[in-house]
Amino acid sequence: MNHFGYRNGVLHCEDVSLEAIARELGTPAYVYSDATLRRHFNVLADAFADKKVLIAYAVKSNSNLGVIATLAALGAGADVVSGGELMKAMEAGVPADRIVFSGVAKTREEMRLGLERGIFQFNVESLPELHRLSAVAQEMNKRAPIAFRVNPHVEAGGHAHISTGTPETKFGIAWHEAEHFYEVASRLPNVDPVGIAVHIGSQIMRIDPMRAAWEKVVSLARRLRERGFGITRVDFGGGLGVPYKDSEDPDSPTIYARQAREVLGNLDVQLILEPGRLISGNAGVLISRVEYIKERDGRTFVILDAGMNDLMRPALYGAHHEVLPVRTPAMGAPRSAVDLVGPICESTDRFAKDRPMPPLKEGDLVAFMTAGAYGATLSSQYNSRPLVAEALVRGDACVVVRRRPTFDEMIALERAPDWVAR
Repeated sequence: MNHFGYRNGVLHCEDVSLEAIARELGTPAYVYSDATLRRHFNVLADAFADKKVLIAYAVKSNSNLGVIATLAALGAGADVVSGGELMKAMEAGVPADRIVFSGVAKTREEMRLGLERGIFQFNVESLPELHRLSAVAQEMNKRAPIAFRVNPHVEAGGHAHISTGTPETKFGIAWHEAEHFYEVASRLPNVDPVGIAVHIGSQIMRIDPMRAAWEKVVSLARRLRERGFGITRVDFGGGLGVPYKDSEDPDSPTIYARQAREVLGNLDVQLILEPGRLISGNAGVLISRVEYIKERDGRTFVILDAGMNDLMRPALYGAHHEVLPVRTPAMGAPRSAVDLVGPICESTDRFAKDRPMPPLKEGDLVAFMTAGAYGATLSSQYNSRPLVAEALVRGDACVVVRRRPTFDEMIALERAPDWVAR
């Protein structure tokens, strides 16, 4: 469910016209719905209302301060994968004791930052990382609560690039080595092995593979407890998919919650969830303007002012986004196959090939739907294009939560060496 729809022939975010936002911010621009963010978080929170649960929003899906702050006000924690994400989460109001630090390459500086701030948990992904964290914690006279992220050898995910639970990926420790790793951790100074974590991928449409991974984790937790390890937390990760097409029907958060509860059974632990796309995905759209209509060799290219640097998913994953005209097309308007492309000097700068679209002309606005996750966070300044503006809408109010940088601001970050004559 989202809060985007047509009113009087114009696509709106809640009570604000996307045309009005485009006039104010220019294009391209991301627009997020406060009501959608809140609804998706609350659906999940309500499903676990009687459980000890930490819903740690996966900041990598959308790291805008306005988005994180909206969720923090509802009680969300944060799953972070860098020092920068940790700082943004805390700036947005997420308490340190609700932050989980994931990722395979934590630096000493990032470990120090997490220990200084007193974060809830480090998800450790290798023995070298464990030894480094122990040494850093010992230097600081701090204790580091840890969970090993185990790789359960369960394959899932909407694309090979976002499947993380198989032996071929860089993520997690080998399943058959897990118990040995907990023994090692129990003997090291300044680390407390208190949990087990798993995350097998993203955009997973059916719960079955997730349940298979959860069952292995719960079984491991029970074995470790029988051996005297103080396992008090289980992190089930995230990864539940969202519909990018009308034909897609992923399992619902209600099914997700029911099966997670079934797997946990009577195991008395705090449950950690790391939803990202599930909360932010269809809470955002990307507005773009048609620059040119180009006819060549029997093809029609609709050239937009948004490029692959603004929305990377189609180029990176071959991902599908519905593209809607911001103004409702005329009744009975014919649709014709076009290629939706951007301005970037790359052949991969194509959002859709042979996409049936209603008539479009220069200056028309279109909206890429379900662009709230891995849209702005994957964007770049390739071709020296400024990062796009972002807005958050609540009812009839619209706030710019990230402005577009000027060219002068972009250039000010760089300099030519003194020996170059200019």
